Amino acid sequence: MKFPIALQLYSVRDQMEADFEGTLRAVKEMGYDGVEFAGLFGRSAAQVKAMCREIGLTPISAHVPYADLISDPSILAVYQELGCKYVVIPYLTEELRPGQPGFAAFVTEVSDLIARAAALGLKVGYHNHDFEFVDVDGEMAIDIIYRELPQLMPQFDTCWVQVAGESAPNYIRKYADRQEIVHLKDYAGSRTENMYGLIGLDEDKEKDAPTAFELRPVGKGVQDFPAILAACEDVDMLWVVVEQDEPSMGLGRMECAKASVDYLRSL
Repeated sequence: MKFPIALQLYSVRDQMEADFEGTLRAVKEMGYDGVEFAGLFGRSAAQVKAMCREIGLTPISAHVPYADLISDPSILAVYQELGCKYVVIPYLTEELRPGQPGFAAFVTEVSDLIARAAALGLKVGYHNHDFEFVDVDGEMAIDIIYRELPQLMPQFDTCWVQVAGESAPNYIRKYADRQEIVHLKDYAGSRTENMYGLIGLDEDKEKDAPTAFELRPVGKGVQDFPAILAACEDVDMLWVVVEQDEPSMGLGRMECAKASVDYLRSL
């Protein structure tokens, strides 16, 4: 394995809420080198930084809701103090996407966010799902986002690129000079109407049966990770980040995280 491996801690959010420090220690013991945060669960940046230093985990980045980044300018300083290098927008609501009325305001606000982050030594990234891979006036929505925001760092979620019918290795190479971290996520099945129930975005819908769509530990689904990692090597990726929004295959959240890192270490 040629890259340091981090875990997006949303993958083990129940454990983080119940035992924050104990979960970080367990993540390190599994074999992860770093972590990407999804909330600090009431801890201060100084507390979390000290924990990571003692445990031996690198705090590389954080997913922070777009609305929070815009409404609370102090959030950037929190993650700078913690030691993160990146703050990532994890999701865009429909009205903010390319082709929608709010997209122009999104571009303006994110341009300002990028400038404020740069002043603190941080980079702002964007984490895609599948809905960015649609045609908007002859151009893919994901490409419109990165054309309009040339300083925005792509954090490609390889699962959602493939679910959308595109090639994750191709998109990694397409933005070769702009990437430093990538999400590795595996799945089985195909795109379905209710699949966002698995990531907490359609909680009013029933989760699909496993035969329809299922998120899986890395190496346990349909993804071609040797090809994805070869593309990462071509673009000099700095970190690969494991994410699994919901557990599967009869495993718990921590067991899924362990299965993913074991697979990656075996390559």
